[in-house]
Amino acid sequence: MEVFTNWVAQTGWKIFLVLAITAVVYLVITRFVPIAIRNSVKSQMKKRRKVEVEKRADTLVRIVKGIAAVVLGLIALFVSLQQANVNVTAALAALGVVGVAVGFGAQYLIRDLISGFFVLFENQCNVGDVIKIGNGIGGIVEEISLRRTTLRDLGGARHVIPNGEIRTVSNLTQEWSRVNLDITVAYKEDLDRVMALMRKTWEEMKADPNWGSMMLSDTPSFLRVDEFSTSGIVIKIVGETQPIKQWDVTAEYRRRIKRVFDENGIEIPWPHTKVYFGEPLKQSTDK
Repeated sequence: MEVFTNWVAQTGWKIFLVLAITAVVYLVITRFVPIAIRNSVKSQMKKRRKVEVEKRADTLVRIVKGIAAVVLGLIALFVSLQQANVNVTAALAALGVVGVAVGFGAQYLIRDLISGFFVLFENQCNVGDVIKIGNGIGGIVEEISLRRTTLRDLGGARHVIPNGEIRTVSNLTQEWSRVNLDITVAYKEDLDRVMALMRKTWEEMKADPNWGSMMLSDTPSFLRVDEFSTSGIVIKIVGETQPIKQWDVTAEYRRRIKRVFDENGIEIPWPHTKVYFGEPLKQSTDK
């Protein structure tokens, strides 16, 4: 007990002081830096939608908190070792030798960190975005760090991708999203009438307070005859929505257009198969 008391009186209090100062600095950083980041992002993204500003700010705040925790932790560790009369220079030299030994493997870590920096700097994606990356994996971004990006796909699988492995990012929900829907009708239908009903259904949905806030286009921005398929005529409808709302809007529009087509006797074709059994055999009259 006396040994511990002497250690606290001579060295321990210094280490406790270092840890306390580190904790206070971290609390100050996590309290005031996020405010500065949010104000800075708002001023730089004045013309962007509020949801985009919030996603960008939340992502940067997470990154800054993580970096601050690592940097302050290392500083506190080395200062504490120095106060405990541990030769920090020798320890750093030893780490340098180990670093050379593992340097070849560390090149992948450095590549991930550099790629992660550019992902964040160029605002390629943020937490909450739905993205697809070049290797075919897609989902909602749950976490971004300098080293890795974490996605959750529709099936619930969690994908952790090193940033150095990401070559292409396709962001489906940045700033705005788009309904891109093909609807097939029978060849016998009056296309002008069909497209007028499709346009009217969209506009009625836009006027609905439950759905209008999700839709940016007052009327379809792209409505055309897209293809003569084997079973019918394909009409394409395109309209802009709030980010990540295109799937909800598409599902509700499909439901409404099916009801409208049924009410107006418009046929939605489906594949038909005609079974032919051939001509009946003729009875021979020869004897």
